[in-house]
Amino acid sequence: MLSRTADSLFWLGRYTERAGNVARGLTVAARMAGLTHRDEEWQSLLVATGAETGFFEKHEEPTREAVLHHLILDPDNASGLLPSIEAARRNARQVRAALTVDMWEAINDTWNEARKLAPAALTVDGLAPFLDWVKARSLLFYGAAADTMLRDEAWRFTHLGTMLERGDNTARLLDVRHTMLAKQPEAEGSAIDYLQWQAVLRSVSAQRAYQWLYHTRLQPNLVAELLILRQELPRSMIACYRRVDQTLDALANAGGGRRGECHRLAGELHAKLKFGRIEAIMDGGLHEFLTECIDRNVALGGQIATFYLTH
Repeated sequence: MLSRTADSLFWLGRYTERAGNVARGLTVAARMAGLTHRDEEWQSLLVATGAETGFFEKHEEPTREAVLHHLILDPDNASGLLPSIEAARRNARQVRAALTVDMWEAINDTWNEARKLAPAALTVDGLAPFLDWVKARSLLFYGAAADTMLRDEAWRFTHLGTMLERGDNTARLLDVRHTMLAKQPEAEGSAIDYLQWQAVLRSVSAQRAYQWLYHTRLQPNLVAELLILRQELPRSMIACYRRVDQTLDALANAGGGRRGECHRLAGELHAKLKFGRIEAIMDGGLHEFLTECIDRNVALGGQIATFYLTH
């Protein structure tokens, strides 16, 4: 496969996942801001999406209106919702022959409709329906890919981008709230604490999964364990990086066994999570652990680009 084709497929997966993640984050931030009446929720979302620096270059305060505009419409924000959908569609168009009809229609129709619907998301009544629509469209694209795409190189690069973006998003989401997750499990949480723990789970659609697995009240160490170390949860860090590791192995095997630094980094990160224990992670510092994982994810993305996408 040509490197420019692999690059477009890889970023198609990343940008589609990013749009869904931003929609999830906005849904939770809007709910939490409404319950707590605090603007800190909007700033936390800016940090989680990596958009904080760009935001404060244009705005003084993280008000609801300013954050929504920056994370939904601002064309200069690569982490924004509408720019991510546009970038996904642009990459899809460049490799249209490598996609199934269902995949192309899912991403193209989303792009066409998003341009019409996005401005209404800045209103009080329009935000929730628009975000629900974006989440549904991202699931439609994933379903089309899962059900109709050949399990060949095109699938692997699309899946690789999706999982790399998803793992990074989960790590950043947890890191933003690492302070309230670092509380001792036996400590009694305030009402705000419980709302925050619920918000973390809601951001990755894992609230019901938590109850199914643990059968107990919300505890910060268990919330962190679920999102970092439990392979049963598709959006946990270990589930994402396991798939990254497996996909890179499949690409290497299909390419005659040739491997590079990206394969080593992926295996190392997967092993770190596979053999990790939440007690050790908490004792060593949750923030330090997550920061290291985020840095490794950035390095891994760079090495994937060097090895596969830029020749």
